[in-house]
Amino acid sequence: MTRLHVVRLRPEARLPARAYPGDAGLDLAACERVELGPGERALVPTGIAVAVPEGHAGFVQPRSGLAARDGITIVNSPGLIDSGYRGEVKIVLLNTDRERTFVAEPGERIAQLVVLPVPALDLVEVDELPESPRGARGFGSSKT
Repeated sequence: MTRLHVVRLRPEARLPARAYPGDAGLDLAACERVELGPGERALVPTGIAVAVPEGHAGFVQPRSGLAARDGITIVNSPGLIDSGYRGEVKIVLLNTDRERTFVAEPGERIAQLVVLPVPALDLVEVDELPESPRGARGFGSSKT
């Protein structure tokens, strides 16, 4: 089993936890009260730091309930936590609701952390890429 080392930077910080056994994501909670008016964004501290294991990366993702109920998302979703980062985990929340203010209270779950293995890669510069069935077709190319 892979271990994720966590440091509580503030006594009131809530440690990441799974809501249900088998969940892929660990819930991350706000450590301070943050008020987001319609269309506003804010950097929300969690009060924790993590040591993502070497060969892995942490991906911070929105919570579906907050998105559906309150229009809250993460600006740089998924946020990336590299294995060498040891600072406080902070979440860039965005209130997409056009009318209502959102308030994140301390201890409220605001995001999820998913830790996944990432392969080591050797970068190889080439003159041409190998062909594929898709080729260079991008945005909207799979519509029929």
